[in-house]
Amino acid sequence: MAEQLLGSSIVTEDKITALKSELLAKDQLFEDQDFPAESSNIYYTRKVNHAWKRPHEICKNPKFFVGGASRFDVNQGKLGNCWFLSALASLSLHPQLLHQVVPPDQDFDSSDYCGLFHFRFWQYGDWVNVIVDDRLPVCQQNNNAKGPSKWQLVFMQSAQRTEFWSALLEKAYAKLAGSYEALIGGLSSEAMEDFTGGITVSYAPRQVPCPRVLFHTILEANKRSCLMNCSVVKTKNLSDWAGCGLDSRHAYSVTGAAPVKMKTQDALLYCESFVTEDGKPTDEPPGDTVFVPLVRIRNPWGSSREWSGDWGDKSKAWAAVSAEEKARINVKFKGDGEFWMSIKDFCKFFSDLEMCHLGPESLAHARRQAGKLNDKRCCWESVSHKSAWRKRLSAGGCRNNLRSFASNPQFQVTVVDPDETDNENTGTVIVGLMQINLRRHRAAGDRMLFIGYEIYRRRTDGTGPLDTNFFRYNRCAGFTTHTNKRQVCFRHKLKPGNYVIVPSTYRPDFEMDFLLRVYTERPAKLDEIDDVTAIVDLKIPMEPSAQELTLERALRDAFAKVAGADLEVDAYELRDILNIAFMKEFQFDGFCLETCRSMVAMMDADQSGKLGFREFKTLWSSLRLWKTAFKKFDEDKSGNFNSYELRQALKAVGYRVSNKIFNCLVMRYANRQGVIEFDDFIVCCVRLKTVFETFSAQEKTADGVSALFSKDKYLSAAAYV
Repeated sequence: MAEQLLGSSIVTEDKITALKSELLAKDQLFEDQDFPAESSNIYYTRKVNHAWKRPHEICKNPKFFVGGASRFDVNQGKLGNCWFLSALASLSLHPQLLHQVVPPDQDFDSSDYCGLFHFRFWQYGDWVNVIVDDRLPVCQQNNNAKGPSKWQLVFMQSAQRTEFWSALLEKAYAKLAGSYEALIGGLSSEAMEDFTGGITVSYAPRQVPCPRVLFHTILEANKRSCLMNCSVVKTKNLSDWAGCGLDSRHAYSVTGAAPVKMKTQDALLYCESFVTEDGKPTDEPPGDTVFVPLVRIRNPWGSSREWSGDWGDKSKAWAAVSAEEKARINVKFKGDGEFWMSIKDFCKFFSDLEMCHLGPESLAHARRQAGKLNDKRCCWESVSHKSAWRKRLSAGGCRNNLRSFASNPQFQVTVVDPDETDNENTGTVIVGLMQINLRRHRAAGDRMLFIGYEIYRRRTDGTGPLDTNFFRYNRCAGFTTHTNKRQVCFRHKLKPGNYVIVPSTYRPDFEMDFLLRVYTERPAKLDEIDDVTAIVDLKIPMEPSAQELTLERALRDAFAKVAGADLEVDAYELRDILNIAFMKEFQFDGFCLETCRSMVAMMDADQSGKLGFREFKTLWSSLRLWKTAFKKFDEDKSGNFNSYELRQALKAVGYRVSNKIFNCLVMRYANRQGVIEFDDFIVCCVRLKTVFETFSAQEKTADGVSALFSKDKYLSAAAYV
């Protein structure tokens, strides 16, 4: 699946080893033919004349890492991808996670150096390897420098001129996306998930009723090794925006949080409410000392462009904090882009907070060595499922489109036990819905669809997808607003029980592959709901009405008149009889000859090619049932209904079909406009009835699931239908 989505960017680790051996044997440096050093791989909308140089052409003694990885190795270049850099800076705080993405066993002075570097990214449920050569876009510095020192990296760079892991990682991610330009603009959540395989929940700090509750959430997330990023959107009514040091429409990393101990009389100058030593909100009267909730933020520009308010690097507030306390929380004033601020100011100025929770797949390539990432409390239990919205089949749109909404893929999840830390009888469920692979197709003009989901409580033990009537009369237990992001995600509190998740695009008929993920604190199952192909006993008395009795007598007379001396009709004669009856009742051009041939085949046990009146009468009973169902779904009497409703229409006449069979039927019987016309619905029912009866008549295997056919019997049944 991953190879189909990402193409030649993906290689196996065995292939990497073999490729390195081949290059070393030939004493060659790797040149990536899948991502060549060309202008089109930098910008697809314009041409640039940047040179491409290997690190040893840029500086003397280049290194992959200098003193290990640090958040200060991530500094933005001439590309609007601060969302990517802020996520990478957060990742660098967790070496075990970073080394999963950036394997540390590669360098420029190693015995196996051949100009090839490899990285790992999580892509839609799979970890994939991406290889690149070490040629990087550079420009000449505006000075008189000569030799290697005259070249400057154009894009991401480390504070150490000789360090290149971050620049090469950015190149690998650009290759995955299709170009460097494809990385312009985005959400940090996208990169955090691609670095960890985790799932990101978004918060709106300006809208939280109690900033200290959010502070405790940040503190607990930090203990769980969550990656966190935040961003600023300037508002006109923020009077003290000017000179605060923050930049609008810019992403930052949340690199820490701490309750800071202070004397109460000093703290009251900068803070009105406090937290306990472990970060929980408290309204207890303060004693001699209190704890002030502070958050540590980093600007990926890595410059002195920092928050200038209270608790910034130059704030007088720090003078009231003891040296021991500053050492405990590792406070440093370096003008390096990192700063502290109060949770109150954080909620005032920052518009978005993204928190990436880790799941079991987050450590799929990492060795479980000593450290807090081995603590199971750091990871959630996760389940996932890939599926797709397909036009005419499963792209039913949101709940506003009631008639087609039930055709969307449906997934059942069971909330088994309440959370351990929750006094309420509810379980925490994080649901993430991700549309697949759009950044890579940005150059072709693809855009993000508006996607979302709804969650419904299933109180019965029924099987099969929920139908339109269920959605008409039942409220959802949870939902997300449809948004044009790669992923929509929300954290829900649900009572134990069975739930159905219905992901959808906002409007029907929009196609997209998607990944649905569910995180819980206890193990859970996630299954796409399917139906079992079977005949349903309707148990509905089919007493004909007075009008139908009159019509039946007329049909008997018509049958006798058309049948002639042999009292039998063939497909041609059957067409004449049925069109007399149905063209008065339905807006259509009459039954075609092929439909009538299928009707004859359905009733023609001796394969004579003709029907007697008794067989015709049995056929007529089936037709009465099928036409009644058709009328129910053809509400506007247009002579057709939407293909999304075919499954429910078939259920109304006694046929349950699996997703696979439903897909086949829609492809076969819906027209270009995605509707089922009366003639097509009838022939669909005829052939289903024939196939079911043929299957039932055959000898079965021991489990009763499969039928035994000889070649001749199978061909006979398939050909005469």
